Amino acid sequence: MAWIVVLGVLAAFVYRVTTAEERTKVLRALLTDAEGLVALVKRNRRDCAPFLDALRARTRFAIVTPVIVALNVIVFVSMIFGHGALGNPDTLVAWGANIGPRTSNAEWWRLVTASFIHSGLVPLIVNMAALWQLGVVLESVVGRLVFALVYVAAGIVAGLSSIAAHPVTVSAGASGAIAGVYGLLFACGVWDRFRPSEIPIPLVVAKRLAPAAALFVIYNAFDGALEMRAELLAFVSGFVSGLVLTGGAGDRRPAHRLLGAVTAATAALVVAAAIPLRGIADIEPEIARVLEIEKRTVPEYRAAEARSMKSRTGATATALADLIEAKIMPELQAERDRLAALRGVPREQQHLIADADEYVRLRSESWRLRAQGLRRTAAPVRRDAAGELTASWRDRAEKDHRLTQVMLGRAEAAERTSLEVRQRLDYTAGATTNAVP
Repeated sequence: MAWIVVLGVLAAFVYRVTTAEERTKVLRALLTDAEGLVALVKRNRRDCAPFLDALRARTRFAIVTPVIVALNVIVFVSMIFGHGALGNPDTLVAWGANIGPRTSNAEWWRLVTASFIHSGLVPLIVNMAALWQLGVVLESVVGRLVFALVYVAAGIVAGLSSIAAHPVTVSAGASGAIAGVYGLLFACGVWDRFRPSEIPIPLVVAKRLAPAAALFVIYNAFDGALEMRAELLAFVSGFVSGLVLTGGAGDRRPAHRLLGAVTAATAALVVAAAIPLRGIADIEPEIARVLEIEKRTVPEYRAAEARSMKSRTGATATALADLIEAKIMPELQAERDRLAALRGVPREQQHLIADADEYVRLRSESWRLRAQGLRRTAAPVRRDAAGELTASWRDRAEKDHRLTQVMLGRAEAAERTSLEVRQRLDYTAGATTNAVP
């Protein structure tokens, strides 16, 4: 949508700064170029006709490609009319996008479904245009089963690569799977150079596929829905699979035994790659629990403190200390134990766990010092044996009062520092969790 606005503004600017004669020349030049493009398309179609006729004789209709395109379009339309903003990470995850803490914890199906999720209309159009133009040709060349296997396997490889590189980044889109299909096409081209084939892919067909392929590569290089390394690995997986599956026969259709063996080997490699990624921690609920501590404990303490100020008794100060030691500090210690027990925290989120632990530690220290100060307040200095207010008693009382104030001051300082860490944690957690590239 932003591109459309920019192009519209640019067109309006050009219209305003050019004369009518200049606009006419530009329009004529564009029409001439369009006519040349149409003639080129017709010539390419005519040159490709024998090859396409031979493909139709082998496989009358492509099935896998239209089904994949239809599923992508149906899911996208459903997302438009569903709940949540289209590009929102939570919306993408709800529809099946890939993210480490969810995928690696018993939701491995996201490695497949993520290839059918798109965050915008432009990536959908670019990906589906490339897939349709390539798929209707390649599906007839290598067979439906080979095409489907490479497409799904490449999408899974891209998803695993995305999790390994950026575990907490939401990834979606068909670009990885389509990159694998392009790798399959290159494998077919390589075999065409080394051994005869019943239906070799002519150069004119490759030229016909080149514009859509170039648009696909350029757009996805800057789109960021799936990083280039993931797409490159998907391309390599499609290329290697293509070399194995299409190299044994002149018609490029592998035997069922070979297809089964490659499928089993692919599944084993996927499982082996997924095992080290198991159990990526989802720290978002834990961080939310840490941030909620302040909202639960402080109001309860303030209410008890208000009652204490009304009674003005030492016993009430002791009750406040009891509240801190019996309820607030154990809750903080339990949260710190949960943070220490977390395993599989992604590298880019470890600083959040460190901040959360620092906040809990400092807040525990502030409450401990406050409880000690309250107990000192509730236990006045004993008078002399005669019960008189002697100079010695006054000195001890003043010293005790100063120590109590120092302790309460340290409690206030620790509280301020802990709240600063909490504020930083709240900001960084909101900026980094469930991010979209």
